[in-house]
Amino acid sequence: MNLLALECGADQVAWSDAHYGEPRKLLRPGRGINMGDGWETRRRREPGNDWCILALGHKGIPESIEVDTAHFKGNFPAACSIQAACVEADEGTAASLVTQSMFWPTLMERQSLEADAIMKFTDLKELGAITHIRFNMIPDGGVSRLRLFGKPVL
Repeated sequence: MNLLALECGADQVAWSDAHYGEPRKLLRPGRGINMGDGWETRRRREPGNDWCILALGHKGIPESIEVDTAHFKGNFPAACSIQAACVEADEGTAASLVTQSMFWPTLMERQSLEADAIMKFTDLKELGAITHIRFNMIPDGGVSRLRLFGKPVL
């Protein structure tokens, strides 16, 4: 099951940049129809990387991740990584999650990305059930879709 499906209640919480579109587009079904149907950030001229925090539609145990860079050929991120946590509803605001997320454990180590391709990753850390992820684009660029497959937990 895609725990990050928009139709199952997944949503964006916070992000570093939405110059060309919001991270919510990552959660849409299917593949992107063009570059405007994804999340793209402006080119960074300062140190660091772009990121977004996403709330899963269901609390669950991750098994695999799919990153789709459809239509992003010269402006895809060089790499990405994912941090994750189980955050209870009363554990803070979106602003406080931004700070907390910097210290969340790593679910997926830094992985190289390719242009206009679907990449599947199964080498994930065992963190137990999670409710939120921090998707780090290194350093910036565009991604069409992000999926996190796993088992829902009640």
